[in-house]
Amino acid sequence: MDVRLSHKVLCRLPVVAGVLLLCAGQPLRAESACNLSKPAGPVILTLTGDIACTNAPGRADFDRSMLESLGMRKLTTRTHWHDRAVAFEGPLARDVLAAAGAGGKTARAVALNDYSVEIPLSDFEAYGVLFALKQDGRFMRVRDKGPIWITYPRDQHPELDTKTIRDRWIWQLRTLEVR
Repeated sequence: MDVRLSHKVLCRLPVVAGVLLLCAGQPLRAESACNLSKPAGPVILTLTGDIACTNAPGRADFDRSMLESLGMRKLTTRTHWHDRAVAFEGPLARDVLAAAGAGGKTARAVALNDYSVEIPLSDFEAYGVLFALKQDGRFMRVRDKGPIWITYPRDQHPELDTKTIRDRWIWQLRTLEVR
């Protein structure tokens, strides 16, 4: 077998290298690494829209243990609904989106009561936004704004103390429609 490269192949290498360099700065979708298991427990979050990984027809369903397996992070911050700082725990929103191979620029977050709000996905990248499952060490029930509450690190980023961001603190999150 002749392992020498022809002049024709060598001349094309810079083109291939240029394409690789152009792609190097782009975020990768998890299309090739889709290994989203099916929920074993009750589904508490559904992602739809611009997602590459599904475990049900046209959607990615998550139960609580699936969300926990993405890594629980802690965030202590003040809210407009408490008179003290509250400790939240849950996966980073960006990790949940990555698990579903999400693309897009925004997400429409929909609560159990059909309240909805549009959230730029850049929020999830720029800040450690949590899909909080726990408040002060206890899993949140529906009457406690659970089972999922989108929480922002307000104390760590004073610029997040606005009405626009406050409206994005959606509790009883049910569905995220990625657009």
